[in-house]
Amino acid sequence: MFGIGGGELVFILFIVLMLFGSDKVPEIARTMGKAMAQLKNATNDIKSEIHKGAEANGLDTKSLNSITGNINAQINEAKTNLIGDSGNLLGDTATEIDKVKEDIDSLSGPIKRQI
Repeated sequence: MFGIGGGELVFILFIVLMLFGSDKVPEIARTMGKAMAQLKNATNDIKSEIHKGAEANGLDTKSLNSITGNINAQINEAKTNLIGDSGNLLGDTATEIDKVKEDIDSLSGPIKRQI
């Protein structure tokens, strides 16, 4: 439970008992239990409202999964078109950019040395 061992749980209970006293611990536990139940009920209500809204708009889990699958397929296709066969993100563009840089460096090299 939350990665807490038996000894740690006993220590926490001992500290709670020392802080709040034996007469307040059951009341605190009852209050925390009610709060957890209300949180669970609120979460279930939200989930059911989302499902009702999706069904009212004609969406169900199968159609949502197919839409998600289509979107993922389009994203993967765009990635493969962008990456190309070379595995480089921009394909042959990076090599062309490097060639242009070398040309500019070769042209501006003598100019830089003269200044």
